[in-house]
Amino acid sequence: MEIHFANPLPSDKMIPVMKPVIYTTPSCVYCKFAKALFIENNVEYEEKNVALDMEAQREMIQKSGQLGVPVTDFGDEIVIGFDKRKFLEKIGVTSK
Repeated sequence: MEIHFANPLPSDKMIPVMKPVIYTTPSCVYCKFAKALFIENNVEYEEKNVALDMEAQREMIQKSGQLGVPVTDFGDEIVIGFDKRKFLEKIGVTSK
């Protein structure tokens, strides 16, 4: 399990967002796109590498019914794959 911290913003510019959990594999290009979007928007996220962590793999399958990655848990919604518009909506970014 890896926890990533984005570059800090001044407290008056922080967006209150639940920390997403992204299930990934090292070779997944769309996982890299999703993580880059989080970093670009200063969103702290938790990464679980399902290629190495079998418990995380079971957790991902239980939550999503999927074997493919990325699967991202935003707390109130599971997003399968990388949908930039949906990710931006979930992290509170209205236009990009």
